[in-house]
Amino acid sequence: MARIRKRRKPVAEMNVVPYIDVMLVLLVIFMVTAPMLNQGVKVDLPKVSSEALPQDNNTQVLTISIKADKTYYWNLGSEVDTDKQQAKALSLPEMTTAVTAIMNQSRSQGKQTQVFIRGDKSVDYGAVMAAMGGLQQAGVGNVGLITEAP
Repeated sequence: MARIRKRRKPVAEMNVVPYIDVMLVLLVIFMVTAPMLNQGVKVDLPKVSSEALPQDNNTQVLTISIKADKTYYWNLGSEVDTDKQQAKALSLPEMTTAVTAIMNQSRSQGKQTQVFIRGDKSVDYGAVMAAMGGLQQAGVGNVGLITEAP
């Protein structure tokens, strides 16, 4: 007696078990390494005196000072001036608006403006970075940081 065999169709389903295993391994690796990424590295920066940058006579210099109480003062002139203050702003948006006006005015006069930031040593890093972000919004593409000799 001959048996009649049924032909089986090929199964068109994807076997996802190996992919699930790989995903679980990657998940474990990322869970283990994620806490290590948040830790910082202690760096002792060298204390050196820096030389003054050469000045171009055709450019204006905008010196922005950040005081310990996170208020902003600035002076616009032909050289870096840390003693005088022309104007002040109590908040970052006020400073950004004022710098935008200064940059637009200097562009309309055909002058280039160099911008330098001078931060008080008790101001945190975030305040200086926020000021740099505000300057970027104001259209400043290049910012210098002013240091004082030890």
